[in-house]
Amino acid sequence: MRLSVTLCISHWARMQVDCQVWCNVSVIGRYGLQCVLTFLGLVWVARWVLYIVLDIVGALRKFLLARLSNDNLPIKYGGKWAVVTGCTDGIGKEYARQLAQRGMNILLIARNKDKLNNVKQLIREESPGVETEIVQVDFSHGRVIYQEIARHVEGKNIGILVNNLGMVFAPPKKFVEASEDEVWGHVNVNVASVVAMTQLVLPGMLARGRGAIINLSSVTSSCPVPYLGIYAATKAFVDFFSESLSWELRGSGITVQTLRPFTVITHMTNYTEFNRKTKYNTVHIPCNGYWPHGLQEFLMDEVYNRRFCMYMLDRMIVSNIKAELKRVAEEQVKKK
Repeated sequence: MRLSVTLCISHWARMQVDCQVWCNVSVIGRYGLQCVLTFLGLVWVARWVLYIVLDIVGALRKFLLARLSNDNLPIKYGGKWAVVTGCTDGIGKEYARQLAQRGMNILLIARNKDKLNNVKQLIREESPGVETEIVQVDFSHGRVIYQEIARHVEGKNIGILVNNLGMVFAPPKKFVEASEDEVWGHVNVNVASVVAMTQLVLPGMLARGRGAIINLSSVTSSCPVPYLGIYAATKAFVDFFSESLSWELRGSGITVQTLRPFTVITHMTNYTEFNRKTKYNTVHIPCNGYWPHGLQEFLMDEVYNRRFCMYMLDRMIVSNIKAELKRVAEEQVKKK
């Protein structure tokens, strides 16, 4: 009997010890898990804060410090001539004007001869002493036009190329409603022109060890856009091509810049009520060209998700389509 009691007491004591050990291990385990989760949370917050700081520094560099730059562009980029495609309206026209004001001769390339001559005359009035030359071609015709362009490029020291040309449905429409000419027009104007023009001027830049290639993309390249799907996809091509080309040319002295603006007031986008006027004052690092556009892209990349952006773009575009149809209907009623 005494032995049984002793064994029971011993067993109960071991149970107490085991229970105490398990409790200690459990507490340590919970504390360790809290430490791990806290560490991971701090890492995530630090990463997010770092991205914000880098974005702010980048914005200051793009939109403030760049404006203070007053470099001699012909010397900096190794050539007296700048080539600007799609230069008769909007961003392309502004590039041509401001490059001329910075001392660059301008080779203007577009399809409308009257508008080309108007821009040429404007540059002569604003920038006396700057040479201007025009090339009238329709980029939607594809490969056949580049021999004519090459003839005008030959013999010129091209320091800057601005691939500004663009085509978009106006007003937007579903893909199944697009004609064959519209589909191939997007490919020839938005995609092929960027590659072909770059191929024309890049060898001379490499030979001189200096130059700048500016490719106009769009914020639509970062998110699929309903009713503008072909346009958004072609601009995504411009982004990827520019980034890969920039990597290939690192150390060569040639800068490849991608400009990704939101909507601005141009002839190409005059169907929409959501346009905003903007100014492009510098030839500098990759950016959106205008600080509100940079803020909008930051929200798209860091705050909103892709499906939310697609939904909002869908609502905005559908609203524009309805407004345009209403306007056309009202004009038809007035004519009657």
